[in-house]
Amino acid sequence: MRDDRHDRWTEGPEVSSGEASEPVAGDPDTARLAEIRMLDRWIGGVLQEQRRSRRWKIFFRLLLAMIVLAGLALSALTLYFTQVPDLADSQPHLGVVEVNGPIDAKSQASAERIIDGLQQAWEDPDAEAVVLHINSPGGSPVQSQRVYDEIRYLESHGDKPILAVIEDIGASGAYYMASAANQIYASPASLVGSIGVISAGFGLEKAIDKVGVERRVFTAGDNKAFMDPFSDMTPSQQAFWQSVLDTTHRQFIDAVKAGRGDRLSDDPALFSGLVWTGEQARALGLVDDIANLEQLSRQRLGEVRLKDYTPSLDPWSALSQKLTSTAAHWLGLSDPVSPLRYQLP
Repeated sequence: MRDDRHDRWTEGPEVSSGEASEPVAGDPDTARLAEIRMLDRWIGGVLQEQRRSRRWKIFFRLLLAMIVLAGLALSALTLYFTQVPDLADSQPHLGVVEVNGPIDAKSQASAERIIDGLQQAWEDPDAEAVVLHINSPGGSPVQSQRVYDEIRYLESHGDKPILAVIEDIGASGAYYMASAANQIYASPASLVGSIGVISAGFGLEKAIDKVGVERRVFTAGDNKAFMDPFSDMTPSQQAFWQSVLDTTHRQFIDAVKAGRGDRLSDDPALFSGLVWTGEQARALGLVDDIANLEQLSRQRLGEVRLKDYTPSLDPWSALSQKLTSTAAHWLGLSDPVSPLRYQLP
C-alpha cells in the first residue's frame, strides 16, 4: 500500500491518520519513525528548558531593576526629607549651607558644592546671615583651603555675617573652614579641633618577600615610587615627606590664627592635633559660644527660620557616592591622588 507521509510504497500494516502505530520489529521505516519521535521529544524538552531558563533570567533582571529603582527612590526621599525647610522668599532667615561627611572633591562636601551654596545664600537679601552647618571629620587640604578662602573673600566684600555651627564633629579640614567664619558655635559635646595633618599607609615590602612575590615597578626619577607600600623608604625620603606634612601643618596653623586672631588661647597643645568637646573648645578660643542651629536662629531672629542653600544632588549621584564611600571604607582604601588629609584617623 501507499504511505502518504513518505510518498512511497511500503509493505506492512496500514498506518491510520490517528495515533501512530507501534514500530514493527525489523522494519527500517518504523524504526526511523521511532527515532524521529524520540528526537522530537528531546528537542521539545530542550526548548522547554530554554524557555524556563529565559523566564528565570527575565524575572531576576526585573527584580534587580526594581531593587535599583527602589534604592533610587529611597535616596531621593531621604534627600528631600532631610533638607532644612525652605521659607517664603520675602521672609528674613538664616541661609544654611551643609558640610556633611568627609571633605573631598568627589564627595557631597566638595569645595565646589559648598562654595556654590555660600554664594547663593550671600546674594539673597533676605538671608540675614550665612551659616556653615558642619558635621565632618575633615578631609582634603585643597578643598578645605578653597572654602576658607571663599569665606574670607565674601567677608571682605560685604557686611553680612558668615557663621559656623558645628554639629557632632567639626575637626581638621572642617575646622579649617570654620575658622574663617565671623563666629563659631558648637554644642557642649561636639568634637572640635584636631589641627593637624595626617598621611597614613603600610610598609609591605617584607610581606611580599615571605610569600615569594617579586615587585616590578619602573620609574623615571629616583623618588617617583617613594610612596609605594611594597618598596623601602629611605631616611632621606622620610625626612622629605615629613617636611611636606610640616609645611601643610604650618599653613593650617596660619589660617586658623588669621581667622580666630586673639580669641585663641596660648595653650601649646592647641595645634598638636588634639580634639576637644565644644565646652572645652570655648575655653580655648576655638569656638565663640555654645549653641545649636535652632538656638542660633532664635537668638538672631526670635524664631527658627532656616533656608537651605546647599546645591542638591541627583538621587543617582547620591547613591553612587554612598556606595563608593562605603566600599572604600570597608576595603580600607584612601584617595591615591591626595595622600595628605586634614582628617581624624
